[in-house]
Amino acid sequence: MKLSFSLLSLIVPAFILSLLTIGSCSKEKSTATDQQQQDVSFTSVEAEAQGETAFNDVFDNAMGANNDVGIGGTGIFGRPEPGNSFYRLDSLPPCATVTITHSNTSNFFPVKIAIDFGTAGCSRPSDGHTRKGRIIIDYSNRLTIPGAISTTTFENYYIDNIKIEGTATIMNSSSQNSTPPTKQYKIDITEGKISTPDGNYVEWNSHKTITQTEGLVTPTIPKDDVFQIEGYANGRAQRGNLLVAWQSTITTPLVKTFACRWITQGTVKIDRASANTNNTWTGYLDYGNGNCDDIATATVNGVKRQISLH
Repeated sequence: MKLSFSLLSLIVPAFILSLLTIGSCSKEKSTATDQQQQDVSFTSVEAEAQGETAFNDVFDNAMGANNDVGIGGTGIFGRPEPGNSFYRLDSLPPCATVTITHSNTSNFFPVKIAIDFGTAGCSRPSDGHTRKGRIIIDYSNRLTIPGAISTTTFENYYIDNIKIEGTATIMNSSSQNSTPPTKQYKIDITEGKISTPDGNYVEWNSHKTITQTEGLVTPTIPKDDVFQIEGYANGRAQRGNLLVAWQSTITTPLVKTFACRWITQGTVKIDRASANTNNTWTGYLDYGNGNCDDIATATVNGVKRQISLH
């Protein structure tokens, strides 16, 4: 959510986050050196960034499919081309097909929108990625309406060679009577999984609140919209024979705009605990100072690494 925020919640009871246990077949060792512990902690921070990046796509795509279900022209449906500030509403490549299905012949909603990129790979020059498989979005109402819900699932969906799985639920939690008007969304990612051909993966669950802070007076123009993201997540990552679990909390709200593919600002605190010791390591993920780029900084115990979110 740096893929487009691009694209991707129901209100759920608050619960106490706990670290997932490390699998017995591939454990962190209590005899690990400080350097090994540090490397494991960086894996946790990078996995958090990878999960946020992959599922950042969902919101933009759900909002951007068309004006009937959202505002149209965001995510894969309309990203500014390099060097231009305007949105291309025809930005889906010809190899992608969109199918709209109404389950009630007398009402527009509920409605299902399926984006099919085929099985051979469908390239989109404006973001440099090749996609295949299907994104399926079910809408209870237009997402700009308080109480509206969308649910996004994936069928054999890949971005380049990375497989995306899971369910993303978006709920418009805006107040209907606030003055001035506000827009707020809650997003839950459940059983999210990002897998690479080498067998590595990230499993991710998150609960986020997204509040629009700019662009409220121009509801049909997405490029001036600015959002803040708050919330928490937990997950685990497989890296070779290492399985690492973590939990994260946004400590400074993340900032995103529809005009940029990446999260541009904000910090996340990531805690990782060894399964066999009481040694807890904490890392931080810093998305920058507002520039639209795919660079973030991971910090563990004062050691910094620059990571790419592309």
